[in-house]
Amino acid sequence: MIDAKKIWQDVQAIRKKAPLVHNITNYVVMNTTANALLCIGASPVMAHALEEVEEMVGMAAALGGALVINIGTLSQKWIESMAVAMRAAQKRSVPIVFDPVGAGATTLRTQVCHQLLGEVSPTILRGNASEIMALLDATVQTRGVDSSRASSRAKEAAATAATLYRCVVCVSGEEDIITDGKTVRTVRNGHAMMSRVTGLGCTATALIGAFAAVNAHPLDAAAHGMAVMGIAGEIAAAKAQGPGTLQLHFYDALYRLSAQDIEKRLR
Repeated sequence: MIDAKKIWQDVQAIRKKAPLVHNITNYVVMNTTANALLCIGASPVMAHALEEVEEMVGMAAALGGALVINIGTLSQKWIESMAVAMRAAQKRSVPIVFDPVGAGATTLRTQVCHQLLGEVSPTILRGNASEIMALLDATVQTRGVDSSRASSRAKEAAATAATLYRCVVCVSGEEDIITDGKTVRTVRNGHAMMSRVTGLGCTATALIGAFAAVNAHPLDAAAHGMAVMGIAGEIAAAKAQGPGTLQLHFYDALYRLSAQDIEKRLR
């Protein structure tokens, strides 16, 4: 069961502690995810140079933060940086949130996911249904970075991936599914217009990083992050005239989020 009061406690903790969320993410979403993290109260940093990622992870460890790995715009140097950062985070017990963007779309993306996840187990793995299923089944094809499978069809795959990678798996979609392989939590918040804004899936991953930094229970952290993401999206959609203004209102909704919003809207 997901508790609105506990979600609010996490939001307050983020706003009070401003955890450093170290992102190795893609060019498309850097600005979007940084703004979302700032609006919820976290302290974002985008650092992907091989020469500094281990030091940056050390800063996240010292400040009670998290590491977010997003493979959206791959290059060989970034792959090396991701591996170094993940090893450093594991060594320092820094939560790792991994987003297998486009897994199943190309051989490279799928292979990189297998390489990185095979070396270091993340704390939380978040993707759409196609991406999570592609990690387990080479025949699953992802349409770009969009999901070609409903999240409900990925329940079994999510549980299998959670066991395989020894982590919490979050499958986002019309219905968000969060599982550690045994317990399953479901979030039904969100709005259809959110799928028309580039990078909101990546934003969900980054927000989960902030929640993982303040909540030692990955299953709760992932569920709380997805609930806040969906609730903010609903609030934004009610005010927006289209996808462009939805993004602006989304930032405001995160910034102004209250306990009453969570209590009223949590599904």
